[in-house]
Amino acid sequence: MTVAAFAPDGVPEVRAGDDLATLLLAALAPGDELADGDVVVVTSKAVSKAEGRVVDGDRAEHLAAETARVVARRGPTTIVRTRHGLTLAAAGIDNSNVAQGRAVLLPLDPDRSARRLREALHARTGRTIGVILTDTAGRAWREGQTDIAIGAAGVLVAEDFGGRVDGYGNELAVTAPAVADEIAGLAELAQGKLGGRPFAIVRGRGDLVLAPGVDGPGAAALVRGDGADLFGFGAREAVVRAVRGAAADRAPFGRPAEPEEVAEALTAALGVEVAHIDDDTLAVPATWARLADVVAFAFGWEPVGASAEDADHQIHRVTP
Repeated sequence: MTVAAFAPDGVPEVRAGDDLATLLLAALAPGDELADGDVVVVTSKAVSKAEGRVVDGDRAEHLAAETARVVARRGPTTIVRTRHGLTLAAAGIDNSNVAQGRAVLLPLDPDRSARRLREALHARTGRTIGVILTDTAGRAWREGQTDIAIGAAGVLVAEDFGGRVDGYGNELAVTAPAVADEIAGLAELAQGKLGGRPFAIVRGRGDLVLAPGVDGPGAAALVRGDGADLFGFGAREAVVRAVRGAAADRAPFGRPAEPEEVAEALTAALGVEVAHIDDDTLAVPATWARLADVVAFAFGWEPVGASAEDADHQIHRVTP
C-alpha cells in the first residue's frame, strides 16, 4: 500500500467570508486535481479565519469563554476541556500566523465545517472525497506536538479491529487505530507550520472515504466522554478537587469503583482496617472520617450521614 500527501502552495491569506473550496481548487496544479477517494485536510485555523473566528486580544482574554472546565495548570500553561470536548492547551486559542494583537478561536462546530467543505467540493468536482479539519495538540507523557483531527466528514475516523485475528492466531480485543488523527499527522508533514499551506491532499486510503451523502459520525466520535478518561484532572488538580469534594467535580473521576478497589485504596492511604457492610457500603474508624471522605470522592463514593458518637464512619457508593 502507498499513501501519499501533498500540500499546494500559493494559497492566499484566508479572510472572513472566503470560500475555502474556491481557494483549494485554485491552488491545485494541473495533474493534482481531486480524485475519488482523496482526503482533503485543512487546518482549523484556515476554517476559523474564513468563519470570522479571529478576535482582538490575547489567549487569556478569551480562555474562560472557550472553556468547559480546567483540567490542569502549570505556570502560564492552562490545559482545558473545550466546549467541543477537546482537551487542549489554552482551549486551542492561537495567536500565531495572525496579526499581532489578535487571536484565532477554534471553529464553533468543526464537524459541521467539514461537512460544508465536503459538500462544496463535491458539488464543484463531482468527486467522492473525505474532509478532515486539524489542530495541533500535545500528548501526555510525550514531548512535542502533533496534529489531530478535530472535525471530519465523509471519512471513517477510526478502524475497529476488535474480534479480528492476527497472523499468530491472537484475537484483537481493543485495537482501534484513530486513522483520522494519523491522516492529520501525515498531512502536517506536507503542510509544515510556516509554509502557508493550509490544505493537504492525502491519497491512497480511499477505503476510508464514505459514499456521497454519508458523512459519518465526525471527529466528535474520537472524543472520550468526560469521566471515561483515566486522566480527567492533572495530578495536582485531582488532589485539590478530591479534597474539596464538590459535586460538580465528580464526572472527571469516572464511574464509581467497586468496593474491593475502594477498600484497597482506603487501606493504602489510611493504614486501617476497612469493614465491608454490604456491596455498596464500607466503614473505617471514625477518627479517619475526613481523609476517608477524600479517598471516597475520588473513587465515586460519598459519606453516609452519621453522628459524632458513631465508632465507625461509613461511605456509600454513589448511584450513577
